[in-house]
Amino acid sequence: METSYNTRQGNLILALLKKEPGKHFTADEIIVRLANDGKSVGKATVYRHLDKLIRQGLVRKYIAEEGQGACFEFIDKKGDCASHYHLKCSDCGRLFHVECEYLDEVAHHILSHHGFVISPEKTVLYGTCDKCREDLNEK
Repeated sequence: METSYNTRQGNLILALLKKEPGKHFTADEIIVRLANDGKSVGKATVYRHLDKLIRQGLVRKYIAEEGQGACFEFIDKKGDCASHYHLKCSDCGRLFHVECEYLDEVAHHILSHHGFVISPEKTVLYGTCDKCREDLNEK
């Protein structure tokens, strides 16, 4: 059993993640955002606290692509972020949360016809977002 203790740095990290529920942050983004607020936290400290928050069930670690850094996301107590799919724009890199009954039906089909359970929170579909398509059409 993990001994629970609160530190200023841990509280800063958790507060940042809570402030934007549903947003995925890399450790580097957390460091930069805190530094922009005048709070200096080292990279090892950020990773240590993120690991602790994951073990406590407050944060989900998410790896979108092989070879890319992990993202971290606050999981609210209401479960609003417990199960959804992701769309990732190949142009700008933004990650979108999608709750879609059609994708749920696809997941059900895959289970019933192929005996395979899809993890929605780990599923990523790649493409181009509206904004990037608009920017491309304007050029």
